[in-house]
Amino acid sequence: MRYICALTIAGSDCSGGAGIQADIKTMSALGVYAATAITSITVQNTKSVQAIHGVNPLIVAEQIKAVMEDIKPDAVKIGMVNDSATIHAIADTLTFYPNIPIVIDPIMISTSGFRLMKQDALELFCHSLLPMSTLLTPNIPEAEILSNMKLNSIDDMDIAAQRILSLGCKAVLIKGGHMTGDRKIDRLYIANESVQTFTHKTIDTQNTHGTGCTLSSAITSFIARGLELTDAIAAAKNYLSQALEAGKDIHIGEGHGPVNHLFNPEKLITL
Repeated sequence: MRYICALTIAGSDCSGGAGIQADIKTMSALGVYAATAITSITVQNTKSVQAIHGVNPLIVAEQIKAVMEDIKPDAVKIGMVNDSATIHAIADTLTFYPNIPIVIDPIMISTSGFRLMKQDALELFCHSLLPMSTLLTPNIPEAEILSNMKLNSIDDMDIAAQRILSLGCKAVLIKGGHMTGDRKIDRLYIANESVQTFTHKTIDTQNTHGTGCTLSSAITSFIARGLELTDAIAAAKNYLSQALEAGKDIHIGEGHGPVNHLFNPEKLITL
């Protein structure tokens, strides 16, 4: 007997709403044992990111190796990666474990506008990490960077997705949370397959800190639990909507507060 396990490779958020902290809360709430490899330590709160201190890339690689060889996670999520050396370390280490599903949340710019991935790391990210992904989950600003175009409509999302798929990833979920309207539309693109749309009502709240981290961790958790990609995304979207709804009126911090990750936590699932 063992727990279902997922590994998150990401930065630490001292305010607890995003990054490693959001990943652990999400995975735990969904009954999945969470292991971590920390890529950086951030100085941030609900209002802004003030500083980033990267962890030595060798230590990042050794964290991943330690978890992969002992805990043997069922899926991996990659979040914030700040620099080229760390991208190299992650990609080189994960090549030794080729059959594990990898969900990448390409965190590049914070909600407050702080650049979270150095400019010179972007090209390496696209060439080395992105092709390893089972799923890439960019929001609109991130998809604009990856596709080198502006996104103002669903048609724009479709064009951008094809550009991103051409970089080598197997599937891309472009999240429409930055678009206005009473419905949020996410679009899933898989090479040589029909586009799938996920629609949820817009929840009126400023507590949106860490929603991208939460969604990608939830998708990773459901993949670890054995769901197919489309079903994992649908289940994760439902979880995030409920977490947003449960936390929409809570006051934590003076800026964009977190979602309520633990609105209905499950027991750890064993196999």
